[in-house]
Amino acid sequence: MELKKLNIGSGNHILPGWVNLDISALPGVDVVHDIEKLPLPFPDEQFDEILCQDVLEHVEYIPILRDILRIMKKGASLTVRVPHFTSKFNAMDPTHKKTFSINTFEFFVKGSFEQDCRGYYFDFSFSSCREAKIVFEGNSLVFLLNPLIEKLVNSSPRMQRVYESTFLSRLFPACNILVTLVK
Repeated sequence: MELKKLNIGSGNHILPGWVNLDISALPGVDVVHDIEKLPLPFPDEQFDEILCQDVLEHVEYIPILRDILRIMKKGASLTVRVPHFTSKFNAMDPTHKKTFSINTFEFFVKGSFEQDCRGYYFDFSFSSCREAKIVFEGNSLVFLLNPLIEKLVNSSPRMQRVYESTFLSRLFPACNILVTLVK
């Protein structure tokens, strides 16, 4: 049985074998839809895997996460990539409405320290967070230390918090956050 996969905000990043959804009718886009117009055009518990790269920073994402959870099968995963709050791309892109920390998505995970304290804000939650990683820019002499910094920062959740709350995040700005949430 083939897994059903959804690529939200595909743009030109068309994935074969996936349902590619975008607001623009670009070549390869299967479903043209504005994700801020809810509900999403899919039935409940439709998808095994959902990818949402470089999208949530452009929208009011909390209602969208709620609806994404609705269309996910039990045990399905949602992989999100958003710019880290120290990323230079946050300031230079005027279409960005939101910024993100490594713990932003913990608010939406059942049993997390944030969900327990602030869960009354939301009427939905994911069952777990499979991965939460801070990603650094690479492929440049200027960023030669970034692979070492990335490995150190992601060695534990505590190190991620230390990085974000100290001068290290200003000295070595990150590029993205990569999170995988499970229904």
